[in-house]
Amino acid sequence: MTPGEVWLVGAGPGDPGLITLTGLEAVRQADVIVYDRLVSPRLLEHARDGAELIYVGKIPHTVIPRSGGRRKATGATRNLDASHAKAADTHDQAGINRVLVEKAREGKRVVRLKGGDPFVFGRGGEEAEALRDAGVTFQVVPGVTSAVAVPAYAGIPVTHRGVAATFAVVTGHEAEDVILSGESGLAGEEATSRRNLGRGDVSSVAWAKLATAVDTLVLLMGMKTLPEVIEKLIAGGRAAGTPAAVIRWGTTPNQRTVVGTLADIVRRVEEAGLEPPAITVVGEVVRLRETLRWFEDRPLFGKRVLITRTRRQASALARLLAEEGAIPVELPAIEIEPSFDEAAVGAALQTLTDGAYAWAVFTSANAVELWFDLMRKQGLDARAFGGVRVAAIGPATADALAERGIAADAVPEEYVAEGVVEALAGHSSVILSGHDALAGPSPVIPSGESGLARDKAAPRGNLGRGSARSSHEAETSLPARPVAEGDSPGREALEGTSGATTPLQPGDRVLVPRAESARPELVEGLRALGAEVDEVTLYRAAVPAEAPAEALSLLRDGGIDIVTFTSSSTVRNLAALLGDDFPVLLSGEGAPSSVILSGDKAGAEVATSPRRDLGGEASERARPLIACIGPITADTARELGLRVDVEAPEHTVPGLVRAISNHYSGGDQ
Repeated sequence: MTPGEVWLVGAGPGDPGLITLTGLEAVRQADVIVYDRLVSPRLLEHARDGAELIYVGKIPHTVIPRSGGRRKATGATRNLDASHAKAADTHDQAGINRVLVEKAREGKRVVRLKGGDPFVFGRGGEEAEALRDAGVTFQVVPGVTSAVAVPAYAGIPVTHRGVAATFAVVTGHEAEDVILSGESGLAGEEATSRRNLGRGDVSSVAWAKLATAVDTLVLLMGMKTLPEVIEKLIAGGRAAGTPAAVIRWGTTPNQRTVVGTLADIVRRVEEAGLEPPAITVVGEVVRLRETLRWFEDRPLFGKRVLITRTRRQASALARLLAEEGAIPVELPAIEIEPSFDEAAVGAALQTLTDGAYAWAVFTSANAVELWFDLMRKQGLDARAFGGVRVAAIGPATADALAERGIAADAVPEEYVAEGVVEALAGHSSVILSGHDALAGPSPVIPSGESGLARDKAAPRGNLGRGSARSSHEAETSLPARPVAEGDSPGREALEGTSGATTPLQPGDRVLVPRAESARPELVEGLRALGAEVDEVTLYRAAVPAEAPAEALSLLRDGGIDIVTFTSSSTVRNLAALLGDDFPVLLSGEGAPSSVILSGDKAGAEVATSPRRDLGGEASERARPLIACIGPITADTARELGLRVDVEAPEHTVPGLVRAISNHYSGGDQ
């Protein structure tokens, strides 16, 4: 991008994955991003640090102000959710044009991020005209239009051999006194000053001719005028029995689809309570939805899932949940706060550079990151580990090491502290062993049960609750670790039960950098093997000072279907955040309970809670499903009074998501 230039970028219809590569790169480079309500908040997370985010969407059913303020990007704006429009400033179209021109004249790289495609009922042409008149250069990045994508996500192709060879995209609203930007359905619906096409105004759309001119009609921005439009189509010769579908919030986990015919679609939409943004599809292709629907059939479709991981680590879990159809809701219950004694760290670094350590054991990706940051400040890098064997408690920790040039010599089969001890003692198999690690591509595994040191180890009796290993995730491909002079592959490989030499010898010195208040099993186990252990505290898993208001509101109002915990710390810290409300909100403790007999949550337990200090009247809500990444976390949840519904046999983030999906689809965990 060039300073002083504006890029009109189509963001796609809602699914953040549908933006083009060029559009996403523009978002990453922009100094200023001017965006609408229909733009996925996750796209804004790609904005560079310091980028100015200017919201110009419109609030439904309100008078649109003629001017509005601006705000700089902050941590809060990087994590906007679907309700961000309620508190945002707004602009009319002339105001939007002025902002684009002003920011470009300031020498900024400006992205105008618009839902769908800028030139499909998105008023991108008008903005381009304004920029040209002002002498501002611009480029256009087309987007995936909702006119095709939204029906596709509902299982409705706009054309199909033998069924429909032609289609037309039509606006349900035409030029209005105040019109809202965005192709997928906010335009005109939310303005209080409108021209009503069905009440005597002359329409530029020849509905009588269009009614039978094409096989498939796609109506954008027509919810308020749907009765009049349907009436005109029937009057123009379209059969009243023609199939029709109305799709709200298409391509997002909030998608809802109502199917009927021209004769009854208006009634069906009213009964379903559908509101904008929505599009309407008319034609025989709608019948194909019965066999082609896919998006809404995913196991977690439409379920709101609470993510309690750190904000930085939440993205991987959120992405995997969204792929299963869920609506991720982030409520970080942990903040990683560095906490270390400089003298102890300095002594350990000196011992490392002196080559006195035989092994270094890392129990979380956080520990890897913080330790290497401390090394970097002392001018050290991966070469300091040249003569040291390195163990990682799980694939995520091994991956964090690999990113810094270290191939783990050992990762135990069981991703817990006891697994590390047994592996180094030669009593169990390992799934990685230095240069003998299996070659070939394999997935990068986000941190799991071992992600926070406080939750590393499980009593050995818990290890039998399911294998922590899956065939495709257990053997992670990492860069080959060079063999130190004098070493042999047989000496370095840890094959445990195969009879290889035990690598940890009595008297070996072991470095263990990890979290404050970590469970003692790892250090005690290593010392029992005769090792001299230097345990260096690096950080604490602290309770955040505040939690996102929207996520708390959903939890308190019974709007969360599933609560996920990825470490014992997430359980304890969420309990600390919620206080006395923790057992009420997550288990219904202390409230009368019953069972829902019908509806979407049939069979779910219901608690009638007085909700002390939560505001509002007593109400009924379904107890959310509790899902834990492994036995340690599950035990902590039970200790705090929760009933654990899902315990992942594979203690990784992908394993947790699979276990939740299997719970709802009826598959094996």
